[in-house]
Amino acid sequence: MFPPPRSSYRFPAPASLGHNRTESPVKVAVVGAGAIGAYVGAALHRAGAEVHLIARGPHLAAMRRDGVRVLSPRGDFTARPSATDDPSEVGPVDFVFLGLKANSYAASGPLVHPLLHERTAVVAAQNGIPWWYFHGLAGPHAGRRINSVDPAGTVSATLPPERAIGCVVYAATAIEAPGVVRHLEGTRFSIGEPDRTLSRRCRAFSEAMVAGGLKCPVEPDLRQDIWIKLLGNISFNPISALARATMGQICRHGDTRALVGSMMRETLDVAAAVGCRPEISVERRIAGAERVGDHKTSTLQDLEKGKPLELDVLLAAVVELAALAGVPVPTLRAVHALADLLATTSSPASAPAGSTP
Repeated sequence: MFPPPRSSYRFPAPASLGHNRTESPVKVAVVGAGAIGAYVGAALHRAGAEVHLIARGPHLAAMRRDGVRVLSPRGDFTARPSATDDPSEVGPVDFVFLGLKANSYAASGPLVHPLLHERTAVVAAQNGIPWWYFHGLAGPHAGRRINSVDPAGTVSATLPPERAIGCVVYAATAIEAPGVVRHLEGTRFSIGEPDRTLSRRCRAFSEAMVAGGLKCPVEPDLRQDIWIKLLGNISFNPISALARATMGQICRHGDTRALVGSMMRETLDVAAAVGCRPEISVERRIAGAERVGDHKTSTLQDLEKGKPLELDVLLAAVVELAALAGVPVPTLRAVHALADLLATTSSPASAPAGSTP
């Protein structure tokens, strides 16, 4: 297993409030300090962790000038961690918190590698199936690479799985203005080791997060959380992009609501076939999404902004796992075909010569 954090660490005492200072803070770099990353960095910093935000553009300029301003129903606050676009200025850290989209991981080496020493852990806050999914997992697929999320091993070469700490995010945030993060709801960031051990490095990161006022349980099997969250992402995200519809609109339309249910049931079949049986009702999961209301999924927002669509980890990976396990998933395959075509035709590179972006 990957070595634990340095023995010189003095872990922060558990805290019920977010203002306790750590005695000997962990050093954390947030790579991709957007809405989620800046929120996590601000929370860690106000509890005394040494935090460095890696960002760019007007957002970076604002954070350098004014710090990170967090607007939250739990109370507004401002934190002033270090912010830069050059990770070599930061040097090796104890934890890298990845706030990037998963489709950026393979190219993240120049941002991440200057931050690593031999024991640096990478906390990957991503949706969908992670590149490390079969790392440290016993069974017939032990160590298998999932091509959809780790093509030709490019992600593993950049982010070795033994460095990975999985992270499932149950918080909603948005950048309201450069340097200003609106916290909408949720404070839970569940983490866990790929090999299911309750490691010292997970405890260290969890306690730093809790000291910052966040929930950060260390789960003995994070894959349960991965599949439960994926049920919503695998269905609502591609449908919302294909139909240009909000979650509420999808739920209120009888046929698309039924389509969501079919996709979720097929997804649970795939999870079971690869050894994970999350205890969740499909109807309860849909009802929870319906309560969110007329919210645009991240995939629809990316489509509207002309950004690449993060579909490989959400949908293509599950179709690949279904083929691996011999599970029929006709609904997932049909939606994947349409969503993949949308991703291809909406890419700036696919525009005809001479067309206006």
